[in-house]
Amino acid sequence: MPKVLILIGSKSDAEYAETTAKQLKSLGIESVTEVSSAHRDPDRTDKLARDAAANGFEVVIAMAGLAAALPGVVAARTNLPVIGVPLPAALDGLDSLLSIVQMPPGVPVAAVGIGAPGAKNAAILAARILALKYPEVKAALAGGPA
Repeated sequence: MPKVLILIGSKSDAEYAETTAKQLKSLGIESVTEVSSAHRDPDRTDKLARDAAANGFEVVIAMAGLAAALPGVVAARTNLPVIGVPLPAALDGLDSLLSIVQMPPGVPVAAVGIGAPGAKNAAILAARILALKYPEVKAALAGGPA
């Protein structure tokens, strides 16, 4: 079964991770959610990112608000696809969105919309990536988004 790592920078972001996990589960994809701040716990975040592939994950979804450094920090430490979900905080999440999409060359982060709709789309995008390898995910997607 394919696995997705969902990273959130704060426990207060759990509702968005739950939206993503629920969508992934509906498509037959296992996920694990970890709380790790790029700013408050950089060593743990670094380890989670570096070890993600070795721990069986194939896609990482990183969610963050404000400066939204988490997706970029993760993308700098892994070769797995990283999907960034900007979360609403200051400036209704526009600051987070800009932080995620303005990554330097060589550190790509796929970005989706802000908040809950973005959290759901991140799961669907992860499934589309996994569907390239897993026929069962491709079949689950054929039914359309839940």
